Amino acid sequence: MTNTTTAPPDPSAPSAPSAPAGRTSGWIRTPHARPDATARLVCFPHAGGAANAFTALSAGLPEDIELLAVQYPGRQDRRAEPCAEDVSELAAGVAAALASRSDRPLFLLGHSMGALVAFETARLLEEHGRVARLFVSAARPPAQDWEEPDLTLVGDEELVAGLRHLGGIPEPLLRDPEIVAEVLRLLRADHRALLRHRCPEGTAVAAPVTVLLAAADPKNSLEQMADWARHTTGGQDLVTLSGGHFSLVERPGESGPILTHHIRADLARAEQVPAPAEASADAPADASAREEPLADLVREILLDGLEGRAPKLSTDLTTLEAAAREVMSPDAYAYVAGTAGSGATGRAGRAAFDRVRLVPRMLRGTRRTDTSVTLFGQRLPVPVLLAPLAAQQVAHPEGETATARAAAAAGVPMVLSTFASRTLEEVAAEAGDGPRWFQLYLPSDRAVGESLVRRAEASGYSAIVVTVDATHLGFRPAELDRGYSPFLRGTGIANFTADPAFRASLPAAADTTATVLRWAQISTDPTLTWADLAWLRRLTRLPLLVKGILHPDDARLALEHGADGVVVSTHGGRQLDGGVPALEALPGVRAAVGPDVPVLLDSGIRTGSDVVKALALGADAVLYGRPYVYGLALDGRRGVEHVLRCLLTDLGLALALTGCASLADVGPGLLFPREPVGAYGTHPLARTTSDAPGSSGTPENGERR
Repeated sequence: MTNTTTAPPDPSAPSAPSAPAGRTSGWIRTPHARPDATARLVCFPHAGGAANAFTALSAGLPEDIELLAVQYPGRQDRRAEPCAEDVSELAAGVAAALASRSDRPLFLLGHSMGALVAFETARLLEEHGRVARLFVSAARPPAQDWEEPDLTLVGDEELVAGLRHLGGIPEPLLRDPEIVAEVLRLLRADHRALLRHRCPEGTAVAAPVTVLLAAADPKNSLEQMADWARHTTGGQDLVTLSGGHFSLVERPGESGPILTHHIRADLARAEQVPAPAEASADAPADASAREEPLADLVREILLDGLEGRAPKLSTDLTTLEAAAREVMSPDAYAYVAGTAGSGATGRAGRAAFDRVRLVPRMLRGTRRTDTSVTLFGQRLPVPVLLAPLAAQQVAHPEGETATARAAAAAGVPMVLSTFASRTLEEVAAEAGDGPRWFQLYLPSDRAVGESLVRRAEASGYSAIVVTVDATHLGFRPAELDRGYSPFLRGTGIANFTADPAFRASLPAAADTTATVLRWAQISTDPTLTWADLAWLRRLTRLPLLVKGILHPDDARLALEHGADGVVVSTHGGRQLDGGVPALEALPGVRAAVGPDVPVLLDSGIRTGSDVVKALALGADAVLYGRPYVYGLALDGRRGVEHVLRCLLTDLGLALALTGCASLADVGPGLLFPREPVGAYGTHPLARTTSDAPGSSGTPENGERR
């Protein structure tokens, strides 16, 4: 069955006369009128439900959001009217009623069957205007088979047992025969409309869609809800609520702030003004540490300590892996934390950072530091980007959408993996106006590769990062010992299953197994050569970076075949066991490409001081990886925000404490001289302090590209 009602219709409510033709006022209820509201949230109840299901939610919304609750015919004050025969009839009635209320942005929210009515209403409204966002709760996508029984064939006792299973109706009411009879009458009538509903597979709305899924919902799963992305061209994100099937209306203190945050953020983007700082308790904090006085985060935490409050997560970012291991499934932890072979490359990567020592300079007047950097003509607020980590849903149900929101709040650009568990369009919608890049594993099916690039261009990604060190999967014992791959279980292939070229390559009526097998066949290409990079260069005008470079000659070849920059990387130690650490390879790569080519570095970075060391050795910026995924596992979006705020505060303080007012001041003069550690070429650490630029004044390195 579909859904029950948290507020059963009152059988004693006065009957209303049949609505005359063209009547629209009977469709909408306003529990709390807010004439000065800047947006309206239109709420559609579930099967058997009524407008009063949303009264508590309405009361909890702020004054700038007015809730309009839809009243279907056949219940409460519309009891004398016949129930609707199908979903489209309900949608037409609501759309007509909302025609006179389009003076403010409309946001639609549907719970269970109400999600289908809201979707069809959005389609009608978009013929004449724009729906700002569609929220869908506890509902499978409209083209999916809901597997609902014909309730006319189900006995009353069985239906009541189903109501108890889903929850939402207090037990005393389920013992009242009159109330139960009314609930079952409406439930069966609404189910008839639901069973008649048909939605073609390709039907979509332009509005972005936010899917609300309760963690303990016995009726809906994450896998069932994921396909809402196929029904929007505006992007989809998923938010997990605590509680069961009726969490949306039973826990307005949780769902209300989430709705408020999305509505205010959409309004702010539309008006190109900042969202109100007091948006909600659930809204992302202003985590832009670069614009705060350097010690603000430190001061904030210490003042909280006076009130007996400590941070939920440790500020020592090197400890998050151990904490995350306690909350992640063994399979998920093995996938995220695992490295190649004996783990030698991963250990060496961290050891390389530990061997480098900074020499601070004093009395430079660095009250604030400028952490901005220009890459490919775009000014970025920090020299840190979130590295492309695949299949983030293994760490948290919201996966990359939570990461995108956290990155946008922190002002940190995100590099999205081809193997994400959310589509690139969904992530772009969450990133808003924030800078974002797309990481590409070039598939062996070039039509799919071209389609991925075109989608990235259309979705506002401003650079393509092609990874070249994973044409073969590394030997990773942690994953192999558990026989685990998220991709073969369908997680991390969303960009393929949503891709028209990939879907066109599937056999007719391909099931999940066939889809995964096809992905495995074409997702990477072990035959790649430099000529393929030249093909990719001709395909797009976006800046093109090659990721996975360690040898200076490969850096030169990348530039010769069209790359605009390189990323020095060992893939976090996940590919080749016993490889050279990225930090040790960096100076040779920088020397090979010259001072004007953007060079980034990843693998092994954990702290703000690590970032400074990488910049001093020649990197223009870094990609930051595993720690933010551990934060995601520990506390979702807020966990990622915590990690980024700590990292950026640590970076700002590290710059100030070394005497650097901006990134232009960072150079080899900050480093303690020692024997070269680089595998290729002369290492800047070999210089003496007296020879080093900046040794007698401000360190020199020129402006960061």
